[in-house]
Amino acid sequence: MNGVVGLDGGGGGGGGGSRTMVVESEYIQRHHRRQPRENQCSSTLVKHIRAPLQLVWSLVRRFDQPQKYKPFVSRCVVRGDLAIGSLREVNVKSGLPATTSTERLEVLDDSQHILSIKIVGGDHRLRNYSSIISLHPEVIDGRPGTMVIESFVVDVPEGNTKDETCFFVEALIKCNLKSLADVSERLAVQDRTEPIHHRC
Repeated sequence: MNGVVGLDGGGGGGGGGSRTMVVESEYIQRHHRRQPRENQCSSTLVKHIRAPLQLVWSLVRRFDQPQKYKPFVSRCVVRGDLAIGSLREVNVKSGLPATTSTERLEVLDDSQHILSIKIVGGDHRLRNYSSIISLHPEVIDGRPGTMVIESFVVDVPEGNTKDETCFFVEALIKCNLKSLADVSERLAVQDRTEPIHHRC
């Protein structure tokens, strides 16, 4: 593993930095242990989101609608039911060195809040790419928050180094996680500010 990349987003627990790092390590050991081959690179990213876990999970679990928070996805079509082994065809917005991606649902665990996908085809250079994203409840500044951990492993393309490959993939994931935080936190604020309608 190339290491853990911590992302800004409100450090979990409101000041318990070292404790948060310990908790992160435990979750990573439990759900994100990777053994990349010689020609692969791997990394793990952590994001703290100021929104309740169930709200964040409602976005992450939508294998059929990654565009709900992933800014580079323009269109997604799923073949068949939303079940393990389902495939989705993702169209990528211009500006990236890719146009399409075929991705298989490997894990969708609503009790553990884990989603795993593997890229099995498409017009891009990410060969043998697989990712795991797990969500964990935490408290941020006295409010319910979510620790999001995403790890990946991928082949290093010919002509590229491991560092270059990891940097590219990490940049994409950071952008996705920032967008996930933005969307989730906006929805959380709406939930808190909506008036409560009393029944007669």
